[in-house]
Amino acid sequence: MEICITSKGDNLDSQIDPRFGRCQYFIFVDPETFEFEAIQNPNIDAMGGAGIQSGQLIAGKQVKTIITGNVGPNAFQTLQAAGVDVITSVAGSVKETVEKYVRGELKPIQGPSVNSKFGMP
Repeated sequence: MEICITSKGDNLDSQIDPRFGRCQYFIFVDPETFEFEAIQNPNIDAMGGAGIQSGQLIAGKQVKTIITGNVGPNAFQTLQAAGVDVITSVAGSVKETVEKYVRGELKPIQGPSVNSKFGMP
């Protein structure tokens, strides 16, 4: 799959989860066919390092781009080291977001969008 989107649910109609490391689901999408795979985030309740662990999960899936609401510095570094583009400040449904991505309306960021404790319970 080419892109991954953080989501509050397990389908294309679900809303974007603003958290990266502690999002509820990762939805891996082929933007040409809209075929997708939803994976419940195994790091949602991690005591620490959720961003890094989630970044490693994404990198292991050979994703080119991650789309989320926010990403912290540790996750950003992990994703950047793996060659994954990071797009933040996105809201709406997963399907709407894929459509915006296909139209070229979403651009990668050059650094983290929040501090390292964002999304902690």
